[in-house]
Amino acid sequence: MTIELHGNWHKGLAFDVHTLSSTYLGPDENGYEHWENVRSEMGELLYQLKYRGDKTKIQTIIQLLDRIKGIENMDLLIPIPSTNRNREFQPVVEIARALGAQHGVETLDNVLHKTPGGSELKNVLDTDEREHLLNERIHLTPHESVPGSKILLVDNLYRSGATLRAATSLLYEQGNAATVNVLTMTRTRSRR
Repeated sequence: MTIELHGNWHKGLAFDVHTLSSTYLGPDENGYEHWENVRSEMGELLYQLKYRGDKTKIQTIIQLLDRIKGIENMDLLIPIPSTNRNREFQPVVEIARALGAQHGVETLDNVLHKTPGGSELKNVLDTDEREHLLNERIHLTPHESVPGSKILLVDNLYRSGATLRAATSLLYEQGNAATVNVLTMTRTRSRR
């Protein structure tokens, strides 16, 4: 199942939804809200990779993404940078590298970067506020291979599209990219 994503990019797809259902279980012993989530296959693979550190899930993710046609026609794969730099490894970067290797497309993980500081953007629920913060925090690192390139931006989760819109604008306006396309592994069921 693929889901078309609309934005300022040329073409965008999410491979699947992230969760199929969520049941609120109430606060845990520390006062944090607790949910029971039923994830899609891709959603569960991402969860295991990102929060359990299981790198063996990358190969299955790449096998599922083989259903997406046209990746081999891109000049560059560029992963969206993580806000959380404290992870042992960056899941989106690892997925982009494996996807690029599978399709013979160069992956550049240093083209976009986020300025550290502030709260993780996933905790900012207001779309306008998130977009404002992103425009201040996401930056383009000049790279000689970007102008005129067909770029595939890769991210793990599409929520509101704010990060992808900000990155796409930078790649078009400052990077002079020929086209920017978007691929996310999953999409939330609601747009917040």
